Amino acid sequence: MRTPGYPIETSHLFLRPFIEEDLDALYDLRSRPDVARYLYWEPNSKEEVARELDRRRRQRTLEREGDDVHLAAVLREGGLIVGDVSLDWLSEKHRQGEIGFVFHPDHQGKGLAREAATEMLRLGFGHFELHRIIGRCDARNEASAGLMRRLGMREEAHFVENEIFKGDWGDELVFAMLAAEWTASERA
Repeated sequence: MRTPGYPIETSHLFLRPFIEEDLDALYDLRSRPDVARYLYWEPNSKEEVARELDRRRRQRTLEREGDDVHLAAVLREGGLIVGDVSLDWLSEKHRQGEIGFVFHPDHQGKGLAREAATEMLRLGFGHFELHRIIGRCDARNEASAGLMRRLGMREEAHFVENEIFKGDWGDELVFAMLAAEWTASERA
């Protein structure tokens, strides 16, 4: 598939592929226990973040099932990286993807994650022509669940103790939106 035109601009953000100079900002985000609390990874070392950054820098579009694109959410004013948004290609046959978002605690509650996640839905449905996009979160992560609801995604599942998460049984919420629902919401 063709590479999207970057940066993607929102009212307050630029969404762009990660670059080598983003190491410190990405480390600041991924090394925090409060950020990793509800995510599948533990706080990262600088070396782990450097490896992840290298992987992200090489993946700028979705070319085949299993690919993912991570974009840096950068404040238009000041150029500070405040988050990371992603789109994963789950199934080519069924045209399904998954969005994700991680924002620095200092920049949460300002609508920035919603701006960025909206653009990832637009990218998935518009540019990559996906039929269905999901989002998943730990059931205790009220902020992420609330954001997916505000995006217009419907809660489709609440899996109870479906996996061992950081040593304990954890619940998972799954939200979804169809391309037709996205189109209808864009016209509203």
